[in-house]
Amino acid sequence: MKKIITILFIGLLTISMSAQEKQTEKTQDPNAPMFEFETEVIDYGKIELNADGVRVFKFKNIGKSPLVITKIDSSCGCTVPKKPTDPIMPGETGEIEVKYATNRPGGFSKMITLHSNASEPVKRLRIKGIVIKPESSMVKQKSTVSSK
Repeated sequence: MKKIITILFIGLLTISMSAQEKQTEKTQDPNAPMFEFETEVIDYGKIELNADGVRVFKFKNIGKSPLVITKIDSSCGCTVPKKPTDPIMPGETGEIEVKYATNRPGGFSKMITLHSNASEPVKRLRIKGIVIKPESSMVKQKSTVSSK
C-alpha cells in the first residue's frame, strides 16, 4: 500500500512540474531590440602591471526597436563598465567601455552583466588576462668571490 501511495505522489509531482514549465515559456516579441556583439570575450593577454586597462565591447542593434541598456553589473569592484547613455536605434552601433584595475599581478577572469530591453534581457560578457610584473632593470651579476 505504501509503494502505491509513493508512486502516485511521485507521478503527481512530475505532472505538476511539467505543467509549470509550460506556463513559464514566453513568446518573443518580433520587434524587440537585439544585441549583436563583435566579441563577447575580451582577452587582454599578458599585460604589464599598471598598464592601460581600458577595453571596448562593440555591438550593433539588429532588432526593430531602440535598445536601452538599463544597468551594467560587474563581478568585482576592480572592473568598471560604462554603459551608453542614449538608446541605440535599430541598425546603429554602440560601445560598452570596460576598465580593469591592472594594479594587481596575476590572472583574472571577470563577468560583466548587462540588463536591457533586448530580446535577451540579461547578457553576460567576459574579460580575461594576466597582469605581469615588469622585468627588473637590475641585471644579476656574477659574484666576484670565487669558491675554490
